Amino acid sequence: MSHYSRYWTAYQTIVTKEFLRFIRIWLQTVLPPVITTCLYYLIFGTLIGERIGEMDGFSYIDFIVPGLILMAVITNSYANVVSSFFSSKFQRHIEELLISPVPNWVILAGYVSGGVARGVVVGVAVTAVSLFFTDLSIYSYGWTLVVFLLTSVLFALAGFINAVYANTFDDISIIPTFVLTPLTYLGGVFYSITMLPTFWQNASLANPVLYMVNAFRYGLLGVSDIPINMALGIILLFIFGLAGYSLNLLKRGVGIKS
Repeated sequence: MSHYSRYWTAYQTIVTKEFLRFIRIWLQTVLPPVITTCLYYLIFGTLIGERIGEMDGFSYIDFIVPGLILMAVITNSYANVVSSFFSSKFQRHIEELLISPVPNWVILAGYVSGGVARGVVVGVAVTAVSLFFTDLSIYSYGWTLVVFLLTSVLFALAGFINAVYANTFDDISIIPTFVLTPLTYLGGVFYSITMLPTFWQNASLANPVLYMVNAFRYGLLGVSDIPINMALGIILLFIFGLAGYSLNLLKRGVGIKS
């Protein structure tokens, strides 16, 4: 068996393990974000949205659909990797993987793919639910799919880094609570940044989630507050940066080898 065949087998094994891990407990991993998104549609889309009127030429519920779908993708791709990799550290079976003849990039790709798989499953479920509240139209299938997958990859990588540095289970909830959630809610999910004063418009540009939400909204609705090519470039920049940093952490054994 060649090196690449062994690497492919190792990658498939990690991805299968990650997929089965979250799908077996779908009541805890897939159903909650679906219910939460339904509540957003009911409260913000139907009840409050009818009083807000149109935004960027679309009804309010249509305007928030892309952000709500992407918000579910972000939180679940992140949560899957951070919880899984930290559990591997906590239970000490990550050591068996590290001493095996599997390159670090295969380990990273396996965990990230598991996060992407959960992001895709939850994203598809949330999208299906949105059809009960609005007639979902897609402006660009290709752009929508690309941003969907790239966002999953980016936050799966971020979850991996969080898991590497985490020492306790409390540490894996600090970043989502105090960093990820504020960035997501202030990332243009519920509003257009053109509604903000100039200072806060410029301040919002420092939020990376803003670029993903707007790029995804462009894919679904064909509108965006920022140039979409710049949004794609920033998403790719973050992915390459986080992937390089993650591989460096694995190479140095930070948080893993003691």
